[in-house]
Amino acid sequence: MFAFAIWDKQTEELLIVRDFFGIKPMYYLKQGESFIFGSEIKCILEHPETEKKLNIHALQNYLSFQYGVPNETFFEGIYCLPPAHYLKYKQGKIEIKRYWKPEFNINENLELEDTVEKIDKVFKNSVEAHKISDVEVGCFLSSGVDSSYVATQFKDQKSFTVGFDYDKYNEIEFAKDLAQKIGMEHHHKSISDDEYWEILPKIQYYMDQPHADPSCVALYFVSKIASEHVKVVLSGEGADELFGGYRIYHEPLSLKKTSFIPRPIWKMLAKLVNLIPTDFKGKSYINRASKTLEERFIGNANLFSDKEKRKILKNTEGMVKPQEITKKYYKDVEGLDDVTKMQYIDINLWMVGDILLKADRMSMANSLELRVPFLDKEVFKLASTLPQKFKVNDENTKYAMRKAALKNMPEEVSKRKKLGFPVPTRVWLRQEKYFSKVREEFLSENAAKYFKTEEIIKLLEDHYKGKRDNSRKIWAIYVFLVWYKQFFN
Repeated sequence: MFAFAIWDKQTEELLIVRDFFGIKPMYYLKQGESFIFGSEIKCILEHPETEKKLNIHALQNYLSFQYGVPNETFFEGIYCLPPAHYLKYKQGKIEIKRYWKPEFNINENLELEDTVEKIDKVFKNSVEAHKISDVEVGCFLSSGVDSSYVATQFKDQKSFTVGFDYDKYNEIEFAKDLAQKIGMEHHHKSISDDEYWEILPKIQYYMDQPHADPSCVALYFVSKIASEHVKVVLSGEGADELFGGYRIYHEPLSLKKTSFIPRPIWKMLAKLVNLIPTDFKGKSYINRASKTLEERFIGNANLFSDKEKRKILKNTEGMVKPQEITKKYYKDVEGLDDVTKMQYIDINLWMVGDILLKADRMSMANSLELRVPFLDKEVFKLASTLPQKFKVNDENTKYAMRKAALKNMPEEVSKRKKLGFPVPTRVWLRQEKYFSKVREEFLSENAAKYFKTEEIIKLLEDHYKGKRDNSRKIWAIYVFLVWYKQFFN
């Protein structure tokens, strides 16, 4: 993992390079005669030549993706260097090129048992390499298979977990149980509701850009408790993207069962069901079946549709469809199976803009170095050869990787469904205290600058009254407003 710059005094040329997967961030701005760069946007904003101005297109895209979509940022003129790219700057000219690409070389003839052995070997080698340090190294631990797999290599060392005081949103007991079985010194914290809400403005300041993934706050707290004991941690980021772990990756298999029905019929059915204002079982399936993968999948998150964005936003000028952003990535993986296509989209967008960014920001905010052994070139090299049946099948997701993990841990752990730092935002937004807090923000002058007040209030009230679950959409708007206060008020 790296993001570095080299200034060649003799040729007066600047070279900036970012690592293969985008584990470390890098931003830049060309302003007049100046070229300004840094690992955080906020340091670029401090430069006297930087004009701080909101990029309205970033807000439009954010409402679909739930994060600032690379390579643009929420600040006009400031860009992030993409992963696996280098930038050369000389005499006022910028040249950007890609030096590596995550390409899939699928081998349908692989044997399962042999593949599982190879995954276990290459992963353990990566963990051992990532554990090399002059200081003590610990690991994050949740109830999921990714961090648990990492933890199995940490006998007699320290692990860290956070949760909430709600059974459905608490991974602490699972983690404690596994840590005890492995023989680890375990540390955990239960985050109170008020703690979460009070720290949110600070989190958005650390993030530089609005980030509507509620788990980034949980990641901040787990980094905080880890930093009190160790200087370096290993974590499980990247496993889902490389080995096919997200539940949504099962979608092509479930849709295949009804693929004999022509798409025009699905489209007609979708038009009919969408006339019904309430959600019901099967409505989502019909809508998804009516679209091609390229039309329906823009990444792990897909919040507001174009129609919904036009309904709530005051400024939709120049708005582009999310599919225009994903188009070039789909072109790279033409001819591959749908699950692999979905992985490729997430590796290039979701993982960079959401998963890795929050991991870097929240750990660095606590002076903690976070390392990700799944995102190793050798691990990817093997993962890129796996056929779909070894990634997603009727039995599970991350199928082959789970089998490799099972060699090192109790069976019930490897079979657990992915939770991914679950946060009870849905529950909070139906409580008077937090409903009122969000409502106040939705009625603010800041909100009125960018949103149609009556529309976002309706979203909030429909959720509060239990008419439908709008929690993720509400959260995205609220987080933007909290962030906006930090950087523009």
